[in-house]
Amino acid sequence: MKAMVLNKICSLAENKSPLEMANLPDPVPGEKEILVKVSACGVCHTELDEIEGRTPPPRFPIVLGHEVVGRVEEIGTRAGKFKIGDRVGIGWIYSACQGCRLCLKGNENLCENFKATGRDANGGYAEYTIVLEDFAYKIPDVFSDSEAAPLLCAGAIGYRSLRLTGIKDGQNLGLTGFGASAHLVLKMAEHKYPKSKVFVFARSEKEREFAQELGAVWAGDTEEESPEKLDCIIDTTPVWKPIVEALKNLEGGGRLVINAIRKEDVDKGYLLKLDYPTHLWLEKEIKSVANVERRDISEFLELAATIPIKPEVEEFTLEEANKALLELKGRKIRGAKVLRINA
Repeated sequence: MKAMVLNKICSLAENKSPLEMANLPDPVPGEKEILVKVSACGVCHTELDEIEGRTPPPRFPIVLGHEVVGRVEEIGTRAGKFKIGDRVGIGWIYSACQGCRLCLKGNENLCENFKATGRDANGGYAEYTIVLEDFAYKIPDVFSDSEAAPLLCAGAIGYRSLRLTGIKDGQNLGLTGFGASAHLVLKMAEHKYPKSKVFVFARSEKEREFAQELGAVWAGDTEEESPEKLDCIIDTTPVWKPIVEALKNLEGGGRLVINAIRKEDVDKGYLLKLDYPTHLWLEKEIKSVANVERRDISEFLELAATIPIKPEVEEFTLEEANKALLELKGRKIRGAKVLRINA
C-alpha cells in the first residue's frame, strides 16, 4: 500500500517535506481487529507536534493521521461489531487497557497504557490501516467522508473541551484560536447554549472574519480585551501567549480550558508576564484536556448528525500531505484540512 511516512523528528522550518511516500505491506487484522480501506484522513496540529518532537512517536517509521474514515475491508476471526463494507471512523484513542481503575471509571483517556492512532500505531496517512473493532465508530450517513474526518478529533476534542468548561446557557464563552476545532465548538455552542454569546480571539484577520460569519458576536486579536467578561474560555492554540492574554478576560470564578497536547516554546518567555492580580486572582481556574475517551467520539458523532454540524473542509491528495501540514504550520486555515485517499 501507499503511505506517507515520518522517518525522523525534524523542524518544519528547515525541512519542508518531513513525510516521504513509501510502499508498505498491507496490514493484516488480528483476531479482534478490522482492516479499513482509508478514504479520508484529517490533518491535525498534533501531527506537527509529532513531527517536531513535542509528542514524539516511540518508533520510526510511523504513519501519522488520527482522523480516519474508510470502509471495512476485512474482519478478524473474533471480530463481529462491523461487517465488510461498513463505513467507520478512527480517532486519536487507538487503545487503552480497559482494565485499570481509570478505564473502569470511564477515564480511559488517562490510562497509563493509552495508545494514540498515528503516534503509537500506524494511522490514516495511508491506503489501509487496522484498529481494534472496539475503537472504531459507525459514521452517520449525513456526512461525506471528508466532512466526517475532522469530527473524529477536532470535533470530539472540542466537544470534550466544551463539556469541561461547565458552561451554562446564557454565560459568555470565549474561544482563543479559530482553527478546525474551535469553529466546530462555535457551532456546538450555538445549538446547545442558544442564550450564550461567543467571543473569538485570533491573530489572523481572515479567521476573525470567518468566526463572525459563523455567528461569533465579536472577534478580536489575541491581545485585545473582549467587550464583556467571559465565564469560560477554550484555548486551542499551540503557544503560550493566548493563555496569558485570555486570563485577563476571564470573569471571577471563570474557567480556562486548554485544548492542546503540547505547547511550543517559541514564546515561553511570555509566561513571565503572568501577573497574579490580573490573570489569576478571584478564583479563576485553568484546566487541561488530555486526549479523548471513546464516549466523546460516539456522543459527538450523534450530536453532530442531529444538529447537523458539518465542518468547512479543504481537500488535498495523499501526496500533498506535506503541503497541507506546512499550510497548517503557517496558519493558512479556514476550517479543517483533509487528505482524500482511495477516492
